[in-house]
Amino acid sequence: MAIGRPDYDFADPSRLVSAVENIHPSIIINPAAYINVDRAEEEPDLAFAINSRAAGAIAAAAEKLRIPIIHLSTDYVFDGNKSTPYFESDPTAPLGIYGASKVAGEVAVAEANTKHVILRTSWVCSPYGTNFLKTMLRLAADRPELRVVDDQVGAPTFAHDIASAIADIVLKLTTAPDAQNLYGTFHYASCGETTWCQFARAIFEQSARRGGPRTNVTAIATHEYPTKVRRPKYSKLDTTKVFDAYGIAAPNWEAGLETCLDQLLAQQPATHGLIR
Repeated sequence: MAIGRPDYDFADPSRLVSAVENIHPSIIINPAAYINVDRAEEEPDLAFAINSRAAGAIAAAAEKLRIPIIHLSTDYVFDGNKSTPYFESDPTAPLGIYGASKVAGEVAVAEANTKHVILRTSWVCSPYGTNFLKTMLRLAADRPELRVVDDQVGAPTFAHDIASAIADIVLKLTTAPDAQNLYGTFHYASCGETTWCQFARAIFEQSARRGGPRTNVTAIATHEYPTKVRRPKYSKLDTTKVFDAYGIAAPNWEAGLETCLDQLLAQQPATHGLIR
């Protein structure tokens, strides 16, 4: 069962707790989040309400029912000062309100429910909603050139792969609910790494092969595209722990991109002019 807007507002945790109690599920998956990194600086209370207080309330409700919770988190809990992939044990050091609210959510979930799986991922894209991939394709429709940051490194990860990983985690948790190595914080992200600029170029190369939008991409430095909040310069996540515990290996990000574009462009008219 899926709950969310408009029936349930994650800024009002009490209603979420009632929903959990009424449904009485066997496991809870919480991917809900306030994700606008820059706007969070202007709406810190709302960001913390959704990303921390609601997450903690749901986890506590799950604890009362003695059921596990899988809670999604982000690479933005780190400051990006490393040059090698981040481990789950690395200290968090968020650069803004969004990252800080996600750290607070991780802590709230872990403290409220002993049977928690906190799953950090990165650079999430999907054929649905708003994300970098869809934004690039939309802008390409009427711009001959896009300037994209080329000095931030991470791993694009695709919602269909994350969903598959969560399904594997659910299966393992339901078959071995008392295995302690299955609980804690884990990283799940695509194999390989790239920059936003190189990712954009790959998007348009693959899009053009499918008859979709394409435009030129010019590499720029972060300081040439100022934002309210600094982004991590390096946020690749090490995924050894989730493989050891669950046997889950993420595909390379290029493979995930191909699958995502196949799904997205198949939904569009032949001209692909209506991507939102």
